[in-house]
Amino acid sequence: MQRRFRLTRSEDFKRVRRSGKSYAHPLVVLMVQKSEQPRLRVGIAAGKTVGTAIRRNRAKRILREAMRSLIPHIASHFDLILIARPSLARASFEETRRALLDLFQRARLITPPHES
Repeated sequence: MQRRFRLTRSEDFKRVRRSGKSYAHPLVVLMVQKSEQPRLRVGIAAGKTVGTAIRRNRAKRILREAMRSLIPHIASHFDLILIARPSLARASFEETRRALLDLFQRARLITPPHES
């Protein structure tokens, strides 16, 4: 995922967590808030409940890679936070991608998928 699509500032994370809407899946939690920015921004978090630093970093890498192909299909003007859950550390890339598609459809940020 390119840096211009990343949500990096602590204040932005706090704003989305405080006033955004959340959608849960067994692998990941999605938090969404409308933004004044003209583009989509995504923040990724993995707490210590996911596991050791190696597992947390793997979970974040998988989320970033799964997001890379989905970004062009997601509505702009939103700030998103993806929070990894412990089961994500053992999930495959395809399972993670399906989980994200499910969450984005429930949040009405993406049109129904056309499996590629």
